[in-house]
Amino acid sequence: MVPLLRRFHRAYMEGEESFVSTLFAFFHHVAAFALVSALAIEFILIGQELSLATARRLVIADAVLGASAAVLLAVGLLRVFFLEKGADYYFHSHAFMTKFSVFIAVALLSIVPTMEFLSWRKELKVGKLPCPGARKLRFIQKIIHGELAAIVIILLCAAIMARGG
Repeated sequence: MVPLLRRFHRAYMEGEESFVSTLFAFFHHVAAFALVSALAIEFILIGQELSLATARRLVIADAVLGASAAVLLAVGLLRVFFLEKGADYYFHSHAFMTKFSVFIAVALLSIVPTMEFLSWRKELKVGKLPCPGARKLRFIQKIIHGELAAIVIILLCAAIMARGG
């Protein structure tokens, strides 16, 4: 890891943009895969019978989802404004604007499950099972399902962008 950091620092100091661009693309992809993985875990867990262990795992998976979304957004915006083709190129791309809009919509939609899972923390801390209603759990499951479907749209937009669209 240290040689990689030295290489990054040297590349940055020498203005070697391709290495920095590659490194940030790597971070962007790792964050995207972490986000999708956390969302898939949430989807599986929310479909199971709620137990103390499942509830704890949901809270953890949601925290990973939030952290990976924050990294994905931050690194993505750094790439748009400081690396790659520049903000003007991206903000005139319909595929990028659709991808970015869907990402923001998913982020806003994910507030509902996150607020629910955060409300469970006190009960979980004392070893008590939270008692959300079956209706609320089905609603959260539908939201998570919608988020997964939206990721398919984001991937389509990314493929279009990779082809210059």
